[in-house]
Amino acid sequence: MFNEQVKLHIIVFIWGFTAILGVLIDLDPFQLVFYRTLIAAISMAIFMKYKKWELKINYKDAAKLLFTGALVAAHWILFFASAKISKVSVCLAGIATTALFTSILEPLLNKTSIKPYEVVLGLFVIFGLYIIFQFEFDHALGLGLSLGAAFVGSLFSVLNGKFVKRITSPKITLYEMIGGSITAFACLPFLSSTDTLLVIPSTIDIFYLLVLSVICTTIAYAVCVEIQKNLSAFQVNLTVNLEPIYGIILALIIFGEEETMTFGFYIGAGIILLSVLSYPFLKQNYLRRSSNRKNLQKEMLK
Repeated sequence: MFNEQVKLHIIVFIWGFTAILGVLIDLDPFQLVFYRTLIAAISMAIFMKYKKWELKINYKDAAKLLFTGALVAAHWILFFASAKISKVSVCLAGIATTALFTSILEPLLNKTSIKPYEVVLGLFVIFGLYIIFQFEFDHALGLGLSLGAAFVGSLFSVLNGKFVKRITSPKITLYEMIGGSITAFACLPFLSSTDTLLVIPSTIDIFYLLVLSVICTTIAYAVCVEIQKNLSAFQVNLTVNLEPIYGIILALIIFGEEETMTFGFYIGAGIILLSVLSYPFLKQNYLRRSSNRKNLQKEMLK
């Protein structure tokens, strides 16, 4: 169990490195996402073939997954655009609100009620964002893009929650990466900042892309799925929520003064991250109390 927890922290640490790689790779967000999703799709297909897992899927599900892949591409394009035009720390502070958007979208799309603790945490997150905007208004565009990325990310996460009940996770990832690469490629002639359709990455950029696509996407995914067999959803969600913290620390170590923000930013980001980290605890407590209440009602009816 301890080894599994260590592995999970390593995976989350690797994910925290993605925004930094986005800054280091000398490609615009559209080119970057095209290469990332293409390489990830190829490496996932190779991985599935190696494991002798079935790749085929019915046309209806394939169409839905390809569409969701377009949302994944949009999420990553906004994510990397935020990191490039602003700072990694600003990008990750915004992306930390994904859990908030998910807590709003999931009840709306699944037609369930919004929990009281989710409303309270949402207010804390909004307060944290307000503080950041007060002290870092120069980075408003970058924060806005990362909030957009968080919203789109929460949307495809909710959709994936429905798919995973009847489609294996490797198939979901494979087809969404294919959909993401098609979407990013379709955007290149119209939205890419380059004169040529496809920019051939430099040697160092190819290396970074392989790290981003194979290690941070395919391998990290495969290990995470395996780990989830031995850890509770609570443990996984709590650890995954540490990603922005790891990313901000890594950015400060790698980029130094370039990533240093005002004290107000760290106060606002701290409020957001504390709210996000509190979410699994409050959710578990709410479910436990709801279960106890139902059991009590059953006892009273006997």
